[in-house]
Amino acid sequence: EVKSSTELPDWSNVNEILEPYLKVLVITPTLYFGEATRLCQNYRAVQKKVEFLGPDLVLLTYEMPLTEMMVDFYDNLKSVTRGYGSLDYEFIDYRPSDLVKLDILVNGKTVDVLSSIVHRDKARPIAQKILTGLRRNIPRHLFAVVIQAAVDGKIVGREEVVPYKKFVTGKCYGGDITRKRKLWEKQKMGKRRMKMVGQVQIPESAFLALYKKAT
Repeated sequence: EVKSSTELPDWSNVNEILEPYLKVLVITPTLYFGEATRLCQNYRAVQKKVEFLGPDLVLLTYEMPLTEMMVDFYDNLKSVTRGYGSLDYEFIDYRPSDLVKLDILVNGKTVDVLSSIVHRDKARPIAQKILTGLRRNIPRHLFAVVIQAAVDGKIVGREEVVPYKKFVTGKCYGGDITRKRKLWEKQKMGKRRMKMVGQVQIPESAFLALYKKAT
């Protein structure tokens, strides 16, 4: 049993991955039947039954992967049904699924807390949304912050937080080129040391980008 992406063994030793599935019951006003149906389809849900509970309500029965529902399905259901939709679910079983490991690297180093296991068909859009969210939320440093996404070890996306431009020779008046060169070299060495230490500040808002689904 794998509870997180860090526990996933080497792919060469994996024959099959089983994914937990749920029976999901959605009750929505008939006015929002179409919106609720399209939402469920975006979450890899398979429709099993449709029951009309009178002229104004409909009960939708789906089978859906747990990973699809656990992030923001309920919030989006409330959104598309203007707050009137309700949800109930129960565990069914484990089923074979084409899952892959999605890793996020910051300046070449894997950030374990940002790694996840996703369906292959959604890996790239989810990766791009995470990269975009991180780029927008990681503050600028004195060095470039390169953010990459890798699926099963292969880089599939890249974003970059551009560095601050520090005018180190601003107080050097005249033609003292020797002093300017020394200051430039000192700045380069400082940036290299900072990159080697890997002191990239990632605020909580950037980590939360992981939990925003690409649908």
